[in-house]
Amino acid sequence: MSAPFSWIRPDPHGIRILPANAWIDPARPVDRALVTHGHADHARGGHGETIATPATLAIMKLRYATSAGAIPVEYGETVALGGGVSATYIPAGHVLGSAQILLEHAGERVVITGDYKRRADPTCPPFEVTPCDVFITEATFGLPLFTHPPIEEEIAKLLARMGAEPDRCVLVGAYALGKAQRVIAELRQAGHHAPIYLHGAMEKMCHLYEDFGVGLGELRLVADTPKDEMRGAIVVCPPSALGDRWSRRLPDPVTAMASGWMRVRQRARQRGVELPLVISDHADWHELTRTVEEVNPAETWITHGREEALLRWHQLHQRRARALALVGYEDEDD
Repeated sequence: MSAPFSWIRPDPHGIRILPANAWIDPARPVDRALVTHGHADHARGGHGETIATPATLAIMKLRYATSAGAIPVEYGETVALGGGVSATYIPAGHVLGSAQILLEHAGERVVITGDYKRRADPTCPPFEVTPCDVFITEATFGLPLFTHPPIEEEIAKLLARMGAEPDRCVLVGAYALGKAQRVIAELRQAGHHAPIYLHGAMEKMCHLYEDFGVGLGELRLVADTPKDEMRGAIVVCPPSALGDRWSRRLPDPVTAMASGWMRVRQRARQRGVELPLVISDHADWHELTRTVEEVNPAETWITHGREEALLRWHQLHQRRARALALVGYEDEDD
């Protein structure tokens, strides 16, 4: 008789499902990949088969030119992988198309979260708590110092700064997949319906979100807009463009950045950010620990991020846990 959960094996390059000859978010091309979401540290091209939600497959096609071997799976749909293993895709609340993956085999249940958050987000379905035996969780913000404020407060700060300096624009650095669209959608919910201006690198992904029913309001390209027209406006760009020559075409921009890492003042100073906005698409410390309590697994496996602190929390609460130390997962600009 095989040992419990011997059918799923952590590997430095991903999580391997042995009976199905498949991998979860592998860091290199494989014959069969189950992908949780479209960020580059989880989704890569070159796989023989890619099993993911329709939105994630569309994102991968746009970003990595992947289309061959795409197998779409809707939320709540269960697919047989072979070898007695089934997989069900469940909303993760991270970005458009993001999913947890519930694997079931021989009466054992394993949930792989990918990246996730617990806050409401107008651009994607919310995280769903799913009971399981083994819970494989991220720990990007797995330190007690990370407590994300309500996003409404951060959006209010952004709008207040824009209103206080009408001769300038506010330039918001935001990760091109997920964060930029969430910031725009939250601005719309807060009543800001004026045009929002985009760096050209944002345009296609914003259109993809709209194709999947996410309303972003009127968007204009900076390249097509006279400088004076952007005074008193909000401009969104990739974080890498904040200090780039491109920003010289803007009217005296107030430099802002939307990221969970803006909780760390040194990171804001290093980037020359005047207006740090603590807006994260990951669970904070309290949400990570609350999620473990709600899922209540027999064992937790901790992947990329601050593994040591979350591992210690499990020990203090008499919960079984192990750190996986997977490679290839980065501190994205969240």
